[in-house]
Amino acid sequence: MKHAILAMVLAATAFAQLPDNSKVNQRDKGPGAVTADKQGNSKADVERTAAIRKSILEQKELSTYAQNVKVITLNSVVTLRGPVRDQHERELIGQLATGIAGAQNVNNELEVARAK
Repeated sequence: MKHAILAMVLAATAFAQLPDNSKVNQRDKGPGAVTADKQGNSKADVERTAAIRKSILEQKELSTYAQNVKVITLNSVVTLRGPVRDQHERELIGQLATGIAGAQNVNNELEVARAK
């Protein structure tokens, strides 16, 4: 009996649909795509990223998605990437980054996640 149940669980798992990240992966392969591996190593870039990350984590009302967005700083320019729950979170994180880096130095590429 145990083997039959195990076989059914394994069969169901084999047919479960995995998330399709093909479009995101394709977008991130582009020549101008800013991904986490592009983080600058200068003291100024690291400090700017840390300051923005700290300001995000201080916002207790933000969703887990929002608290885990990518903050990438390269040559003093900050790129924000990843999903957030709603437009308010997108705007708030953008404002936090702008307050630290200046509006001309922030690229807000945050995406509002689709409701499940």
